[in-house]
Amino acid sequence: MDLGLSRKVAVITGGSVGIGLAVADGLAVEGVDIVIAARGADRVEAEAARLRDRHGVRTLGVACDIGTAEGTEALLAATRAFGGADILINNAGTGSNETIMEAPDEKWQRYWDLHVMAAVRLARGLVPGMRERGGGVILHNASICAAQPLWYEPIYNVTKAALMMFSKTLATEGVGDNIRVNCVNPGLVLTPDWIKTAKQMTETTGGDWQAHLDGVAREHAPIKRFASPEELANFFVFLCSDRASYSIGSTYFVDGGMLKTV
Repeated sequence: MDLGLSRKVAVITGGSVGIGLAVADGLAVEGVDIVIAARGADRVEAEAARLRDRHGVRTLGVACDIGTAEGTEALLAATRAFGGADILINNAGTGSNETIMEAPDEKWQRYWDLHVMAAVRLARGLVPGMRERGGGVILHNASICAAQPLWYEPIYNVTKAALMMFSKTLATEGVGDNIRVNCVNPGLVLTPDWIKTAKQMTETTGGDWQAHLDGVAREHAPIKRFASPEELANFFVFLCSDRASYSIGSTYFVDGGMLKTV
């Protein structure tokens, strides 16, 4: 199936591992040139080289912290070398662990900058170029926690909910310029962060991190397993394509039935 993506340019934040890297691979298969951003220089450059060698597309790895204004500007400057972008995937993010009563202002601000302001700044920087190119696609990777929160990560819940609303309002601004904006709320996805956390939590109980994750899946997801990053990436690639031309301003739950409301 021709998805109409060949020779497009995609910018993917948090693109050196997990969901972001899977999306980069999925888009590169379709002939999309890839700019991936992450904080670790060695890894992001190595993955950019792997994508280039494997798929034969142009790639660029940009080491930057998009949770800062300086980091987003560095990414925007690097993207100019590709002539701008047709696709923006706001994927960078991480879970939290705190109580509202004990979390300091600084932690709230850091997550706000990473999950919300990075998307705002990158939209301001890339949308003008998308207009000149005749349109584009912006996708936000939020979380099921934006609508169905987990008790132990209030900051994550709140900032992801804000990202979901930002996506909706940006869609209203962009539709007249043929820029399609949507949000994806994943459920349980087997990322390195989940594995790292599971290993930490089972260190003193025998180290069976896989059994721990199996228990999490049985408790929360009717499908009773985690998704692979590639399963989620398939949905992102579809939303980037011409096949999703009427998908605008929506939030899609890709969660194995985890959401308990309609």
